[in-house]
Order: sequence, then structure tokens, then C-alpha cells
Amino acid sequence: MAEMVVAPVINVLAQLLIEEANWFKGVHREVKSLKDELESIRCFLKDAEERSEKGNVNDGVKTWVKQVREEAYHIEDVIDVYLLHVAKQNRQHGGLGFLLKTSYLFKGLKPRHDIASEIRIIKASLCEIKERGKRYGFDSVEQESSRGTTTSEQDYDPRLGSLFVEDDEFFDVGLTREELMTRLVGQSTGMVISLVGTGGIGKTTLVKKVYDNEVVKGHFDCCAWITVSQSYNLEKLLRTMMQEILQATGYIAGETGTIIERLISALRIYLETKRYIVVFDDVWQLDFWGFMKHALPNNDRGSRIIVTTRNEAVAISCKDASCSLVQKLQPWPREMAWEFFCKKTFQHEVHRGCPEELEELSQEIVKKCQGLPLVLATVAGSLSTKEKNVFEWRKMHDSLCFEVETNPHLSNISKILSLSYNNLPHYLKSCFLYFSVFPEDRLIADVRLYRYWIAEGFVTEKRGKTLEQVAEEYLNELIQRNLVQVWGTLCGLDKLCRVHDLLHDIIISRANELGFCQILDEKSSKISRKTRRLSIQGTEKAVETVDDYGTRSLLLFNVDELPNAFMLTLFQKFKNFKLLKVLDLTGVPLSYLPKEVGNLFHLKFLSIKNTKVKVLPKFIGKLVNLEILDFSFTPISELPVEINKLRNLRVLLGFYHILEAGFATTTYYGIRTPNGFGCLENLHSFGLVNGYHRGAAFFKELENLRQLRCLSIADLTTENGRALCVAIEKMNHLEILYLHSINEDVILDLEALSSPPRFLTHLELSGQLQKLPDWVSKLQSLSKLGLSNSRLADDPLKYLKTLPSLVYLWLSIAYEGEQLHFEQGGFQKLKLLQLNKLDGLKEMKISRGTLPLLEELSISSCSQLKITAYNLRGLKSLKLVEISDMPREFELDMQPEGDQDHWKIRNVPFTPFRFRGEGDAYDFYRSSLKWTVDRYRHLYMVWGLVMVLLLFCS
Repeated sequence: MAEMVVAPVINVLAQLLIEEANWFKGVHREVKSLKDELESIRCFLKDAEERSEKGNVNDGVKTWVKQVREEAYHIEDVIDVYLLHVAKQNRQHGGLGFLLKTSYLFKGLKPRHDIASEIRIIKASLCEIKERGKRYGFDSVEQESSRGTTTSEQDYDPRLGSLFVEDDEFFDVGLTREELMTRLVGQSTGMVISLVGTGGIGKTTLVKKVYDNEVVKGHFDCCAWITVSQSYNLEKLLRTMMQEILQATGYIAGETGTIIERLISALRIYLETKRYIVVFDDVWQLDFWGFMKHALPNNDRGSRIIVTTRNEAVAISCKDASCSLVQKLQPWPREMAWEFFCKKTFQHEVHRGCPEELEELSQEIVKKCQGLPLVLATVAGSLSTKEKNVFEWRKMHDSLCFEVETNPHLSNISKILSLSYNNLPHYLKSCFLYFSVFPEDRLIADVRLYRYWIAEGFVTEKRGKTLEQVAEEYLNELIQRNLVQVWGTLCGLDKLCRVHDLLHDIIISRANELGFCQILDEKSSKISRKTRRLSIQGTEKAVETVDDYGTRSLLLFNVDELPNAFMLTLFQKFKNFKLLKVLDLTGVPLSYLPKEVGNLFHLKFLSIKNTKVKVLPKFIGKLVNLEILDFSFTPISELPVEINKLRNLRVLLGFYHILEAGFATTTYYGIRTPNGFGCLENLHSFGLVNGYHRGAAFFKELENLRQLRCLSIADLTTENGRALCVAIEKMNHLEILYLHSINEDVILDLEALSSPPRFLTHLELSGQLQKLPDWVSKLQSLSKLGLSNSRLADDPLKYLKTLPSLVYLWLSIAYEGEQLHFEQGGFQKLKLLQLNKLDGLKEMKISRGTLPLLEELSISSCSQLKITAYNLRGLKSLKLVEISDMPREFELDMQPEGDQDHWKIRNVPFTPFRFRGEGDAYDFYRSSLKWTVDRYRHLYMVWGLVMVLLLFCS
């Protein structure tokens, strides 16, 4: 709790002391004394917080912990305010680093106040707090605790995902899954199935497993998964259904009626002749079904609707026909709970069973979990990371006992779920609490989380690792502890994360209690206490109450439809946010960046993505501490020369788009760079940039950006190919590379790249190639490769077959030959293959022993291709063949024959992928992204530019 606040402040003071000899001799003693006091109090804090976790505290102790936290915040404020004063009076020193600015402050400028006096006052207060801690009897000797057994030094399997993802981890209760599947694929009469139960009982997990089953998917013509949540927008839900069922967005045909009426009409007309399945997950409102049922015709074709809810009254309200079913989920029986607990807790042990000395305590812990899957998973996940000894088990048992004693019926399981939070090391607590700033059910890309955490200062440097790599370790640990769920990926690239609704409620409450974050929405639009972060979610009332000088982060969500008056009031409030580090205006109805933003000296993260801002103002150069700047999906076409002053930039994302006449046709262009941008040597991610307008000078400066991990360049010509290769050879850390020619007739000349970056994992080349560059076949780490508009005459597969790490391959207008030959022993790790618009292709020859792991094959617009199901019999791992824009006879030839053909066919209407950014990078399928992305990601891959832009801008 308070320790997660104190520890970072101690680190800051330690940094200041490194430079003391040269810069602030006058106050060195005071700063060191202040640091020492905080360190001694930190020991008391550990004892106090362990007691608090067991409930063995009174109000006086809680007040004591709160005072320590507030004093730590006070220290942070003093440092930041003085730095701000120095920056104002010494703009000529704006480009200096953090420590140098701090030392310049302490050297004797004394702006407005005597900092030494401030420190003495804080120290006196800390001494008083420490004395009160002694009176409470806190132990100042650090004990070996459970926190010490799980540290960031341990590597965790990045493949670990959310609970019950794998079939062997899913536990049925009374054959519930089989019963539900039978009801879904049974009689022809339509049916509404409502699952009701307490939060954490496993409703969503059960339905997710059944919904994603291949037999179920194959039984229905179309399907949709809609997450509803407590407050919903009917129009947006209907549009989401349209997008999932019809793969269409935008204008709805019809000239009469409201938008909602036209949406309902369009859905009814389309679904009238279809056998469909629609899941409405997490329904709260009694009137929901009364509106939604009009869009779902009962056509006697065996359609199914599934509703999950915590409220039995809601479930009953959906039962408007005799064939409807309401099923209440019950807690797991003791035997099943015990089996799951042992499997999860001892998964990393040699024998994977409960040791005899722990069995009695383990049985008691399982008993106290009351058969609730989420509680079991959380507790077992926490214990799996601890030493397997009686001491650790007793500590967990005692805390659980306290919870049960105060709440015998376990009607409020939030306290038990909080145990995993309490056992987190301090560096993970802040990261986990950060999920409180996002709206419920929001899916967040992992790379976006990393950027927030880094800007906030949560991520500590480790030798040999980038901050992003350390942040990834943090997230993997949270996933391993079952505190964060992975609900899917985008094009196999970014993990999409969220927390369970119950955990979300818990961390919102905890974040508010700790002053970590406050949510301002329609339910609560007034700031109740001083807070470090503000999350404004879809309300214009909140901005009128915002008046807090200590806020470090301001994030806005779902404000795309708010009036101009809201924005004007918000601009006026910026003068009160002088200490901001994070400002996220994604999706805000913003046409310009207010000048007040230029005064945010401490700002590290700025996003104006998906706004209408047309120009980056010159005052952007005043933000000398800025590390992350994202203006993607805006009309901004050029970087001002002042961008060169931002020497701390790590991430610079931007591209501009032009909406063409007609429906949803969008053209994307690279951003033009200024002279001198090569000074931004700390850049890790850079794109999408224009490689044409400055010619050779652009590539010469590009050579200086040797720390790049991700690079995306558009508008390339043949003439600048050699200069581009020279620059890329100097980027030893490059992992992701996207190169796009200025038009489809221009040849990409990449032969001069003799030593490609050895860590390259993602590569996409869009433009004509005279031949596949020789160096591509040498990329040992390459896992994802895309070739579009390459128009190769020679079969590229013979050069790619031996790539040891290749998992995804997509070819779009990439090959003009008649045959693709998958030779024996090739492509040993390929899982997904996408072929699109290979107009000359007539045959796919698949030799024995090739493609052993291929799971999905997607073929679209290959009009001459002839292939039958017989040709695919050797692909033992194949699960799905997806076809679009192919002749009818091709589809018939591909139908599986009997049980030996273990894949299924899906014919998907060919619809060009169109990105529609709305708020977060993934809001365009916010309600059910996992299903949309994982099922159709291969179609999206064909639109390579958009895919890479999503990767860069997530």
C-alpha cells in the first residue's frame, strides 16, 4: 500500500544524492537524512501492512499508514514543483537531463522558497510519524516474507494466459459444458439460454469455451459475442453486432426511421434466413432484452441466444418463450475444487501433487474458497509462486480465516480476492492498480500498458534489458498470478489484456482509498480527495470539479461525443495540472492542441491519437521530458523542427490519413520529418515516416537512430534503396521493420543490405521486388513475414522454407508464378498461411513432412487456383480453411470428406479491412475483440499497412 509510494520516492532521492558532490553541497546532508528516515519508516510499513492484510489493525494504524503515504507524496511534490520553477526561469537549460536540472536547482537558486527549509519540515514530520509507529509496536526488523519469493528477477513463461484457456485446465461442473453444447446444436426451434450466478462463478469462462468450440462454430452460419456491462449504448451494441455478423460498419441503408430502427431492421433482414448464435455477456439492466430481442428474429432455424448475468431477475426477463432456459451456476464441489487447486498450485513442481505436510492446510484453504473458481484461481496462483513450506501456507490460511470469520457466507468475496493484491511486491502493485484507470471491460494492448507504466516511473531499469522488456516481465507476472487475463491477440502480435470485473471493482476501490486514482463518470463526477491520477469517463460534468495541483496523470475515455464547451473548460483547467506526467487525449473531439500543454514541463506521455488536430504546434519543443508522443490517425502530416529538442523521446508514432470520397476508403501517408531529426538518438519506435520528400538527407540522419526496435517507412523509391540499407545495417537492435514503396509500380531495392539486424522478428515489404532479397532467408529470429505487391517471378517458398522461427506468412499480390511448392521438411513452425490475390497461381504442391504445425489456411482472390481436400490430408494440425472471393467450385472441392479430414471450411464474404479508431486503439471491436481478432486476423494481415500501423500505435 504505502510502501509502493515510499519506495519510488527513496529511489528518486538516491538519484539526487549521486550528483551531490558537484551540485548541491549545501543541502546534501538534509537530503540524505530525509532518505534515511524514509528507509527506516519503510521497515515499519512492512510490519504495519502485514497486520493490515490480516485485519489486525485499528483506525489509528490505518491513519498512520495514510500519513506516511501523504508525506511521501509531499516529498515528490516538493521536488517536482522546484524543478518546474527552475525550468521557467532557465529555459536555456531545458534540454538538460532530469538529474542535471535537479542539481541546478539545489546549487543555490532558491526559487520562491528555501528547499532546505522545506526538507527540514518534512523530516520533522517523518520523525513524528516514526515515533508514533514505535508506539504502535511495529517491528523495524525486515522479515523474510512472501514478497521476497516472487521477484522481477525470475523469468515467467510469456505464453501463460488467462484462466481456463487450455482444455486440460477447464473443469466442468456436472457436465455443464456438454449439456450446454447439446442445447446449442439440438432442436430447430430458437432458444434463449440465460446463465445466472454470482461474480466469479465462471459464467463467462463456460460460455467462452462452448462458443469457441469448433463443432458449435461449424453448426451456425454466423455468430457474435457482445459484452454488455452495467451501462450500455444500444446503438453501439447494434453496430457491433452488424460488424461481427456482416463484417460491415458505417452507413445503414434506409431512408426512414431512427438509426436504431434502421440497425434493427438491417439485422432482422439479414438474420431471417440464417442460423445464428449471439452471446450477450454480463447483462445488468432489466430492460435490455426488451430492446435487443427485436433485432433477433425467431426463424425456426435453430438459432441460439446466450445471456450471462449476475441478476436472476434479468435472466427471467429474457425467458419470453416456453423453450427458453434459465440455468443457475453452482460453486464447484469440494473434490473438483481440490483437484484444480493442486493442479494450479503445484504446476511447476516435479510431482505436481500436494506435499503431505501441506495437505491439511491446503484442504482448509480450499474449503474457505467456497468453490468459487475465481477465488480458487487467485489463491492457487498466488501460492504457486511461494516457497512450498508450512510457514507460507499458514500465513495464507490465517488471512483467509479472518475473511471467513468476518463474512461467513462469503457474500462479499472482494476481500479474499484482495489477498493476491496484498501479496504483490510493491513494483507490481502500482502496475496492477493502473487497470483502475480504464473503463470496465476495456481491452488494453500490452505495449500500451508498457508505455503508461514507463511514463509513470513504475518500471525499474535492469542491466541488459530495455524498460519495455522489464515491463513485459511485470505483465507476465501479473498474468501468471491470474490477476490479469489475456483475451486474445491482434494479428498474433500484441496481447490484449483486461482484469476480471470483480478485480476491477476491487482495484478501483483500493486506488481511490490510496489516492492512486479517481474515476469521474456519470455516477461520480466530483473529486472527493487529493489523487495522483484522474480518469474521466464519458461525462462533461466532471471537468468542472477538476482543480487539483498534485495530479500526475489525466486520461479521458468515451468522450468522443461531448460538446465543445467541455473541451474549452478542460483547456482552462490545464493550468492547474502543472505536474502532469501522462496526458491521454485519445479520441477526444479536439481540433488543436491548447497552448497550456506547452507548460507541462514534467510531461512524459502525450497521446492525441484519433483526434482532429491538424498541426503539432511549435511549443511541443518545450516538453523536454517527453518520452512518448502518439498522434496517429490524425490529419497531422509533418513534424515541426522543434521536435528535435525532445531528446528523451523513446516512442514517436504518427501517420496521417485522407478519407476518400465514398464509403470508408482511407489512404495513409507517412509523416514528413524535419532537418536534424537524427539527434533523437533515444528513439525505440519510429513510424510511419515519409522516406521520399527529403531524399538522401533523410536516410543519412536515419543512420543515427541506432537504438530503434521498431521502424516503419512509407513512400520509398528505388533510388534510395542503397541509402536505406546502410541505415538499417546500423540498427543492431531492430525487431520490427515495415517498408512500403511510394506506389505499387516502384521497385524496392534492398539487395545492398548484407548484414540484416539479427533480432528482426517482424518484417513486411510492400512494393515490387526483382527478387526476394538474399538476406531474408538468413533471419533466424523472423516469426512473421508479409510480402505484398512484390510480383515475384520466382517461387519465394524455396528461400523461406528453412526459416526456423517463422510462424505467420502472408503473401498478397506477391507472386506471379503458377505453382507454389511447399517442399519436404520445410516450414516446420508455420501456423498460419495467408494467400491473397495471386492471380497467376494454379497449383499448391504440398510435399510430405512439410507444414506439420499449420493450423489455419486462408485463401482469397486466387481465381485460377485448383486444390482439393485430398491435397490437404497431410496437414495433421490443420483446424481451419478460410475462403473468400473464390469460385464456387473451389469451395466445393475443399469440403472435408469424412472423419479423416479434421479441419473445417469457413466461407467469409470478402470485405477489405477498414480501421475505425475510436478511443482506444482497439475500440473498433471493443465488445468482443478476442473473437473478432483471433478468428479473422488472417484476413487483416493482407492489409499489411493497417496491421503495422496497429502494431505501432497500440
